[in-house]
Amino acid sequence: MSNLIKELKAELLEAFKSSIRGQITFPEDSNYNEERKVYNGMINKFPGMLVKCVDAADVINCVNFGREQNLITAVRGGGHNGGGLGICDNGMVIDLSGIKFIRVDTSDNTVRVGGGNLWGEVDHATHPYGLAVPAGIISTTGVGGLTLGGGVGHLSRKYGLTIDNLLEADMVLADGSTVTVNKDQHQDLFWAIRGGGGNFGIVTSFKFQAHSVKTVIGGPMLWPIERTEEIMEWYHNFIHNAPDELNGFVATMVIPGPPFPDFLHGNQYCGIVWCYTGTQEEFDLLAKPAMDLAPVFAHVGEMPYPAVQTLFDGLMPPGMQWYWRADFFNDINEAARKKHLKFGSSIPTPLSQMHLYPISGAASRVGSSETPWAYRDAKYAGVIVGVDPDPANADKITKWCKDYYNALHPYSSGGAYSNFMMDEGQERVQASYRHNYERLTIIKAKYDPQNFFKINQNIKPKN
Repeated sequence: MSNLIKELKAELLEAFKSSIRGQITFPEDSNYNEERKVYNGMINKFPGMLVKCVDAADVINCVNFGREQNLITAVRGGGHNGGGLGICDNGMVIDLSGIKFIRVDTSDNTVRVGGGNLWGEVDHATHPYGLAVPAGIISTTGVGGLTLGGGVGHLSRKYGLTIDNLLEADMVLADGSTVTVNKDQHQDLFWAIRGGGGNFGIVTSFKFQAHSVKTVIGGPMLWPIERTEEIMEWYHNFIHNAPDELNGFVATMVIPGPPFPDFLHGNQYCGIVWCYTGTQEEFDLLAKPAMDLAPVFAHVGEMPYPAVQTLFDGLMPPGMQWYWRADFFNDINEAARKKHLKFGSSIPTPLSQMHLYPISGAASRVGSSETPWAYRDAKYAGVIVGVDPDPANADKITKWCKDYYNALHPYSSGGAYSNFMMDEGQERVQASYRHNYERLTIIKAKYDPQNFFKINQNIKPKN
């Protein structure tokens, strides 16, 4: 079975090219190296062609061609996937970045979004209406990848995960057919895509429930890394008893430079990044216990919601070296806190860091089988990222990340949030879906029995 585009007969390729309205890029084209880039600069793959689709018809034609010619096929939305699963070697990349549209309906506060949109584009469109869809913490993230994997972010405690706000999707299936999935149509498939990733088809259009969010109280508080154990113990006891309107994730980090003040640069900290959907006065009352802990830096104030979503964009441009490891955690016990202190004190590069995102409030009140996202009972989705612009530091950041992960993993719940995972094999995929994995394999067998969509955190079809 060949997956090499160059081995295809010329007439077949010409017929395919004539069926596509979007741009097709081949290795010999001058823009090839630019087009094959993804967010993670550590990923360096060489597809046989990249097809930038502009509509669902392009996607249908790509799927049919890929299936008929036995091509390895990857699907790329925003390209943020840590493991580089939006690209492949030799085969075809179906690039959705040309499928962009956003339509806000204020009659029911819903938003329709194209499969290639980025979250910053959605925030830009919804903000003038005083609306927001819960999603992530980086605005350059793709809508498709983040949504299909779950969607943890600043609004999770108030409004749930992104999948909890997904109302409908238009999809192209592995056989080239199209379906609309929602609570009334193809309920099994609608269930599967709310956390099951890109295993079941290509979503060309999403419909979300938006919520009234115009401004938030957001920003970081920082404490010296030596106080990590104390701050994490306080945070764990505080955040899950806080009102749903208050979100805050805890991190170990280095302050790399501007926009932070000079005295912070290059130092290691334990930090909490807050996002509150109420007033400044309410936040000040809620956050008084945190302020009583005397942070060395606290810059938390009112800002437009899109501003809190873009706080870290400038520090994390595309193309840097990334290595990710992740786990769910039920607590931050004393032993785990000691590991956070140890590895937070030895962060190898200024952008490398660890985050613990709280899974509580609205996100925890969805049943663990209502969506494939099985860890509603976990208290945290944790992620460790080694990050640096210099490829020469790839080994250093990878080793630190793996060592940190290996030290913490014994205190974890066993699985990880799929959007935070590298390409780590079937055992980890199964652990991340837990009791929902079997049901996902059955749905996979129904809609993609040949596992055409396999460049992902793959769920193999049940035999």
